[in-house]
Amino acid sequence: MMSLTEVASHFKVHLATVKRWIKQGRLRASKVGPRELVRRSEVERIERLMQQGRF
Repeated sequence: MMSLTEVASHFKVHLATVKRWIKQGRLRASKVGPRELVRRSEVERIERLMQQGRF
């Protein structure tokens, strides 16, 4: 699991962009206590979509 900050760093985007992707339903995150976390498999899914030009 990755924090939203880690996801933003991974994709070299602003934290607000990651939050917008989640709000738009483009990126799935899970609430764990007070934090939202993203599965590594979800990050890999987004990477594949980006490579295909579909994200």
